[in-house]
Amino acid sequence: MNARALVAWNVRRIRVERGIPQDQLAYDAGIDRSYMGRIEQKKENPTIDLLERIASTLGIHLSELFTQPAKGAMPPKPMSRGRKPTRLRRSKT
Repeated sequence: MNARALVAWNVRRIRVERGIPQDQLAYDAGIDRSYMGRIEQKKENPTIDLLERIASTLGIHLSELFTQPAKGAMPPKPMSRGRKPTRLRRSKT
């Protein structure tokens, strides 16, 4: 796994484990939400300074963003979206 993929994997894994929405992490780290999404999708190559801000926001050491996942580890599942309220179904009477 290359460095960009490791960072993407670990940012998402740690964020999901802690229950932090992607937009909240982006806001707290001072970056755009869509850029954070592209980091997690391996589409961006963030600078070391930005990685330090993300790690600091997550409360981890920078090196944790480069930790190899265990062999056969499943990718982190996405968090449920909190933006859309669930629709109430009308009762049939």
